[in-house]
Amino acid sequence: MRQKCPIGNVPNATQKALYFFAFYDMIMLNFDRKEWIKMNNIKIFACPTAEEFTREICDYLGVEMGKINHQKFSNDNNFVQVLETVRQKDVYIVQTTQPPVNERIMELLITIDAIKRASAKNVNVILPYFPYSRSDKKDQPRVPVTAKLMAQLLEAAGATRVMTCDLHNPAIQAYFNINCDRLTAEYLLEDYFKAKNLEDMVIVATDAGSSKKAYKYSEFFNCPIALVDKRRDANDDRAIAGTIIGDVKDKNAIIFDDEIATAGSMMETVKVLQKFGAKNIYAGGTHGILSGPAIERIKHSGIKEMVVTNTVPVPEEKRIDNITVLSIAPLFAETIKRINEERPLGELFEM
Repeated sequence: MRQKCPIGNVPNATQKALYFFAFYDMIMLNFDRKEWIKMNNIKIFACPTAEEFTREICDYLGVEMGKINHQKFSNDNNFVQVLETVRQKDVYIVQTTQPPVNERIMELLITIDAIKRASAKNVNVILPYFPYSRSDKKDQPRVPVTAKLMAQLLEAAGATRVMTCDLHNPAIQAYFNINCDRLTAEYLLEDYFKAKNLEDMVIVATDAGSSKKAYKYSEFFNCPIALVDKRRDANDDRAIAGTIIGDVKDKNAIIFDDEIATAGSMMETVKVLQKFGAKNIYAGGTHGILSGPAIERIKHSGIKEMVVTNTVPVPEEKRIDNITVLSIAPLFAETIKRINEERPLGELFEM
């Protein structure tokens, strides 16, 4: 026989109300306790160059950053020791690709191994910028597919999940036999430029390969698109742009790209836009690698403002007047929260 709700057996209306609120408080207290237990079951650790990014994630989630010791011996070997228990915990390890990249990879692999051997339940790796992502296919004779090698190394070390952002080629996700969550900075960049209330906008694709992404941005801003005709040698960072398809004269041109390394390709695009009479030139990119001559090029270019995220740390000396750095750490924090609460990640791409 089904038991009746105890509130229904109380005759007095005042007593009913009191019982109801007591019952409600009991349910909410139990719910909050469950949520606390869930969040208490995660540990977030930073590799040496990822402490600032990790701190932002922890502040968003309201958890303490995990205690871990990284050091290098006199023989150049790395040493990692986890300074608190992670037994049966969901562990997240955050690593950047701040140069030297190969040093960052070894730090990460050794940290994964240490966490795994400490009996963690899950080992989740957060790589805001996936290393070697541009080496994603065998496009020349006798060359490696290093992006796939990276996926295999992470799995072999003991990672059970990888979270990254705006892969150079989305197909890299298929290199993994474990879950690989690919986040995007698209909405962060869209919101930033939308707040600027620019008029007479045109979205510029730097080459045919980036036209699909440029089209998505043009749909969001409800503005036209222009395409730069660009050619690049196989191993040469130098790109040569000749002409442009579309109207940019007297318009606010915005160039979107997934990665800005030496900015050579960007500068060629800027020259073409200036040649064809663009009023102001803006640029947005997920990964601000800003290597080699990038800063000098951007500083003396016609770019009014370049906006990148902090998937790769941008040191103070590189934060010149026309470079703006947005933090994408809250997006990773929200992803951790949703994974922890067993909620779908697809909603993040509809916000």
